[in-house]
Amino acid sequence: MGILSRASYVIRSKVNALLNRAEDPTESLDYSYEQMRDELQDVKQGIADLTTQKKRLEIQKRKLEENVEKHNRQAREAVQQDRDDLARKALEKKKSKMAQIEELEGQIAKLNDTQDQLVEKKNKLQNRIEEFRTKKETMKARYEAAEASSRVSEAMTGVGDEMEDVGRSIERAEERTEEMEARAEAMDELEETGAFEDALSDKDGIDRELDELSTDSEVDAELETLKGELGKADAPSEDADGATESTDEEIDAELDDIQAEVDGADLEEDLSEGDVEVDLEESETNADEQRS
Repeated sequence: MGILSRASYVIRSKVNALLNRAEDPTESLDYSYEQMRDELQDVKQGIADLTTQKKRLEIQKRKLEENVEKHNRQAREAVQQDRDDLARKALEKKKSKMAQIEELEGQIAKLNDTQDQLVEKKNKLQNRIEEFRTKKETMKARYEAAEASSRVSEAMTGVGDEMEDVGRSIERAEERTEEMEARAEAMDELEETGAFEDALSDKDGIDRELDELSTDSEVDAELETLKGELGKADAPSEDADGATESTDEEIDAELDDIQAEVDGADLEEDLSEGDVEVDLEESETNADEQRS
């Protein structure tokens, strides 16, 4: 196969593929149906033209028949007047007209046969058109149902062109979201490590560490003062080499126990005061009875 032949084959293949994708079967069926209807209309027009031609020949035949009758009368009148020569001429014209009539009758008979054939073909074509119309509507309904089913299946499986675009949009959105989440976590981490300086503050990382140490020292001093007021000795604390420091939960639990002990002591004191008051009332009552 030469280069030109291969190029022609490739071009025809591409064009055929494009036409197959662009072709709508329902439109093709409608177009074929309209073509068949046009052919039927042409056949009907041909039958009408043939019938018109036949009617013209029949009219011409009737005129010739009238002329034959006329020539018969002329021949009789000529014979009655002893004009054989005129009678002969009238009979010659009659014979010529009868020959034309015979020829016309043959043409009319042929036109009748042709008309019958065209009418029969017209009826067959009309029946085929009706059958094709029924099949066309059935095929269109099947095609539309198959197309709708295909679209639904593509939508459910996500293999259609539109669903492919939707899938790509979702993938891009997920990638963008993950990127923004990673960026936000990175910013938080950098902010915690002090890599980014506060734009509204003139303190650097060292200043912030010194402020934290100062705050811790103030808290420790206030704690020692509070212990001195309550007469509490310093609780032994283990350094990093010995044991781990207490967690926030353990500290909260110890504070709750201390609060509970304080509340219990207050309750016992209230109960003691109540007992003293009761004893005083009973003593006063006994003294009054003795005096009386």
